[in-house]
Amino acid sequence: MIDNKHDIEIPEGLTLHAIPAGPVVRLYAWIIDLLIRAAIYLIVILALSMLGEMGWGLAMIVLFAMEWFYPVFFEVLRDGATPGKKAFGLKVIHDDLTPISWQASILRNLLRSVDFLPVLYLFGLISILLNKKFQRLGDLAAGTLVIHRHKEDQTLPQFTSPAKAPQQSLIPREQQAILNFAQRYPTMTHARSDELARTTGSLVKSSDDAVAELLSIAKWITGKRD
Repeated sequence: MIDNKHDIEIPEGLTLHAIPAGPVVRLYAWIIDLLIRAAIYLIVILALSMLGEMGWGLAMIVLFAMEWFYPVFFEVLRDGATPGKKAFGLKVIHDDLTPISWQASILRNLLRSVDFLPVLYLFGLISILLNKKFQRLGDLAAGTLVIHRHKEDQTLPQFTSPAKAPQQSLIPREQQAILNFAQRYPTMTHARSDELARTTGSLVKSSDDAVAELLSIAKWITGKRD
């Protein structure tokens, strides 16, 4: 039986959850992205073909770059989701539930050529069906997951604040509350996030920016020390 929930335990025994996306919804997302790319390819070819042989050469370069870096661009710079994935509420992340990196995205997309073999992504489909986290070969090599994005999505945001240890000890329940705040911070207004951050009292009392302080502590809790 396939387990459709991916759990990650971070320091202090706290657990985050994500739901991997199956092959059907990923196929629908892929079709949308294919149609978008096809439309762009047509426009590029029509525009550059008027330049003669040089135009065709430029068109081939543009099409090559689009084919391989279209998904990378959106996965890294658009919160893990191409337009097709976003339409179906999906996103790509590392299997430790952190945002996908350039290296991982490039690797998983370069290996699409292997997933495609011998025809129509057969190797990739077999890998997805045999893997309880629905990872194709590119995902397995890059350490990535395609998951459902939903209201209770517990993937970790990309913290820009430096990690900082709290000035007082925190019990697991308090640490979980701080992580919950960090996970939902991108969806809140600044006023609301500042209000919630300051409810922690002495934890951020001396800070001019309570939100940044709390995000720094959240990053420390996840084990990131950079």
